[in-house]
Amino acid sequence: MIDSVGAQPPLWTRNFTLYFTARIASMLGDAMLPVALSVAMLTLGYGVSAVGFALGAWMAAFAVFVVFGGVLADRFHPRPVMIAADAVRFLLIASLAWYVAVGLPPLWFIVTATALGGLATAMFQPGVNGMVPQVTADAQKANAVLRVGQGISTMAGPAGAGLLVAAAAPAWAFAATAATFAASGLSLLALRLPPFAADRTTSTWENLRTGWHEFRSRSWLWAVILIWWVLGVFVWGPLTPLGAASVTGAHGTAAFGYAEAAFGAGCAVGGLLAIRIRPARPLLGGAVAMFLFPLMPLTAALVPALPLLLLGYAVSGIGWAFWGVQWATTVQTQIPEDRLNRVSAYEIAGSILAVPLGQMIAGPASSLVGVHELLLAAAVISAGCAAALIAVTPIRRLRRAPSRRLAATAPVPEPGMALRPAAPGTGHGDTHDRT
Repeated sequence: MIDSVGAQPPLWTRNFTLYFTARIASMLGDAMLPVALSVAMLTLGYGVSAVGFALGAWMAAFAVFVVFGGVLADRFHPRPVMIAADAVRFLLIASLAWYVAVGLPPLWFIVTATALGGLATAMFQPGVNGMVPQVTADAQKANAVLRVGQGISTMAGPAGAGLLVAAAAPAWAFAATAATFAASGLSLLALRLPPFAADRTTSTWENLRTGWHEFRSRSWLWAVILIWWVLGVFVWGPLTPLGAASVTGAHGTAAFGYAEAAFGAGCAVGGLLAIRIRPARPLLGGAVAMFLFPLMPLTAALVPALPLLLLGYAVSGIGWAFWGVQWATTVQTQIPEDRLNRVSAYEIAGSILAVPLGQMIAGPASSLVGVHELLLAAAVISAGCAAALIAVTPIRRLRRAPSRRLAATAPVPEPGMALRPAAPGTGHGDTHDRT
């Protein structure tokens, strides 16, 4: 089932190092912002409902506009769109830092700023997948290393934001978050990339239709997203509020933070394993690893002694991260490069839209059924989702495509030079399953 690794090109080139720096900085900012916003708003006297409005505005704007972010990334290039998004996020969060430092910002200002931040993130996120094949010749190893970085960011970001709020002031937490987006944008600006296929011959609506066709024409792709809808509504959406209630009720307020950090540590380990383990059928290998994920809702439901609780969260993170590497690499190597950002946008939107629905039903459902009972159901459902990934034939049988090779002799354009269009439809995805 596992291909031999063989001789691989070096990973830590100048471009990948810069891109890795940008991603780590951006992921730190993404991890810090919800904690900084929630704790700062509560510290300033806003209630839980106001925090929900602010976070909901971010999520809603992201979900609505992410498909347009994919179109822009394909029409122009992922890098300038991502740099512009980082600049907007820096200005928005810096303005929040200033406003919090000089007085109490009105709720409308906070909600507007978070909504615009969600829109900017929607412009940024689709290009993440499209950039990886341009900065490395080994997408599998690159995604694994990035997953390790994500695990570290998951641990360090919330802890850092909470520490800054407690030890200094809410304004400092926002200022540090703004600095991460500045670092991300500057790192992306320093990249030197080969020519990119930028298709500007059709309208935005036609680009959206093309992206949708590429998405729905691959049964392995939309089948995973359908399974993810079940996971989002019944597991990921309710897991954080229900897990927090269960764990803090049994072990105190600090325990849930420790559990989330353990999950991040497990994600780092899963990423390290994915550097070496390369399944010939990556989605099948990732699906097998996903059988570890139900340990998170299971241990949150049973709330064993704290060491066992942390172990359950950590092992769950290993399975989650290993799946994530296989999934990201599959999408990047199976979809034509000139359409990758649009397809990624549909994939992201499809994956994330179910989570708010799960969050909304978590409270009423827990009042009717009970917190621990719902977490046990989530454990069973997540195991069923892993089994469904294996049961669906197009997912199980899809074989690993070779990573796209960087053109060794291609001239590297200087900043501001026009990008030379490449022939469309030359990616690996055209030769694989369509229904």
